[in-house]
Amino acid sequence: MGTVFSFDVRGGEPGAVRAAVDEAVAGLHRVDEVFSTYRDDSQISRLQRGRLTVGECDPEVAEVLELAAEAERLSDGWFSTSYGGRLDPTGIVKGWSVERAARQLAAVPGVSGVSVNGGGDVQLLGVPGAQRPWRVGISDPLRPGGLAAVISAAGVDELAVATSGTAERGAHIVDPRTGRSAVTDLVAVTVVGPRLTWADCWATAAFAMGSREGLAWLESLPGVEALLITAGDEVRCTGGLAARLG
Repeated sequence: MGTVFSFDVRGGEPGAVRAAVDEAVAGLHRVDEVFSTYRDDSQISRLQRGRLTVGECDPEVAEVLELAAEAERLSDGWFSTSYGGRLDPTGIVKGWSVERAARQLAAVPGVSGVSVNGGGDVQLLGVPGAQRPWRVGISDPLRPGGLAAVISAAGVDELAVATSGTAERGAHIVDPRTGRSAVTDLVAVTVVGPRLTWADCWATAAFAMGSREGLAWLESLPGVEALLITAGDEVRCTGGLAARLG
């Protein structure tokens, strides 16, 4: 998927954990083979060209497209997998695949905690140790090497952290209304919620909206908190984010 993945698994029998990690990695490679828009032979590319139907694709394709349709509905079209006549579900695939891998690892007997990081988007499940919650540092997009905040998973068994912005990959987020790069006052949006599938989508949609509309929309989503940073170095947060800082 053009990025780096890392796994942190606590507890469980080492051999079983190693086998589960190998299976999760193989699954992520398979996701890339199926959903990549850069591979002419991927199922998504062939679906785009009309060489396959959804029914002829792996079942995961229909699952992801259904989730994407729900994300588009809930975001009033600000998250979309189609623009300019192209089908591109990559805005949801990474979060969905990272969450799926984390849940596969958490199902290994004896495992107490799992962290899977896909290019800076993280799904946390369980706990890393007694009295120690997972903590995730949020990179400061305007100060390379610095942190804008630290998110704590204290008190919850599931937490996801997803960031969309221009610091790492430049202007890659598309405005679905125009099919061109989104032009907003934001440089980064970090969304915190229980599931990375949705956190990833919401960060992308809010970035395209801009800081004012994006913050108001994120405030309306149950169980979601967010940190928004503008190009003018202004930090805006949802009302409940303070409870997750640590």
